[in-house]
Amino acid sequence: MTIVQILPELNEGGVERGTVELARELAKRAFNSVVISNGGKLVQQLEDERSVHVTFDVCSKNPLTTISRVLALRKILKELKPDIIHVRSRVPAWLVYFSNKNYHIKVVATVHGLNSVNKYSKIMTKADKIICVSEVVRDYIIKNYHTNINKLTVIQRGVDLDKFNPENIDKEFIKKFKQQFNLNDKFIVTSVGRITWLKDYETFIKAISIVKKSIPNVVGVIVGGVREDKNSYFNGLKKLASQQNVSEDIVFTGSQKEMPEIYYLSNVIVNASLKMGNVARTITESLAMDTPVIATTYEGLNDIIIDDINGYIIKTTEPEDLAQKIQKSHKNRFLNIRENLNSEFTLNALVNSTIKVYKSLRK
Repeated sequence: MTIVQILPELNEGGVERGTVELARELAKRAFNSVVISNGGKLVQQLEDERSVHVTFDVCSKNPLTTISRVLALRKILKELKPDIIHVRSRVPAWLVYFSNKNYHIKVVATVHGLNSVNKYSKIMTKADKIICVSEVVRDYIIKNYHTNINKLTVIQRGVDLDKFNPENIDKEFIKKFKQQFNLNDKFIVTSVGRITWLKDYETFIKAISIVKKSIPNVVGVIVGGVREDKNSYFNGLKKLASQQNVSEDIVFTGSQKEMPEIYYLSNVIVNASLKMGNVARTITESLAMDTPVIATTYEGLNDIIIDDINGYIIKTTEPEDLAQKIQKSHKNRFLNIRENLNSEFTLNALVNSTIKVYKSLRK
């Protein structure tokens, strides 16, 4: 069976990393795994792990190029002859919708979050099967688009327990990383994700400023790349850190590949995201590395964070609440976090469930 996943780019981010992981596991299971994207940092890894990458502009939202790209994608699909097309976001979904009209190839769409409700977003519901990354996303789609529940399958984001394993860490990298960013003898509070307002780094920075008064050796580490169009926001964060008198206590590391090590060296991970339509990868990956997590949530979300057991749930955009939970984490001794990770949130479960969806369309 040939599976073609399509997404805008293969740079950093949960969707991109999830695509590469699924592609690798499909290749291991003797599927013909193909990914179409506009390229990026993860292409080499994808190809090294025995999937095929096709570079094509499924990123641009320019309506003037739509017809030419539809025709070009039609040719690509004709050559690839996929059994399943798996679209990962809205622009690819639209291009596939028009390119696939003559071929009638079965389409699976993964809805990763709570997109704006409009005709542009509705294209994801046109797929033959829809994978939702949480019950919240599933219910959101049903409510706003009246989609038949039989088309929907909830598959939680899954962590690779082999990669994210405390026994497999690179100790030399940790040593160098701590030296590079002056993290030795620090209480390390880390937030992971590209630099964007959705991650609410403002609340993170303000909380570190509050915590500094009671935990003098605290340091806030922000791990994530900065796109060119986010430079103004990035500079605003650095200005905020200066205004809060924590310029020396907020560390921007940029994008990093060695994420298991970064989770492991952190005393606690913070996910202060403004939108929590799913259980973020940062949460499951941190727990797999035996590191507690402080996270925001959303009504109806199947939380895997339990207060005082593996971290804390916090209120959105409230620095004081986050600061209080960081202070609690400093005092708490969390035990057996990895051992108690719900198996539903593992990569193996995700892959098996996704393949089941693919095969259901081949009957």
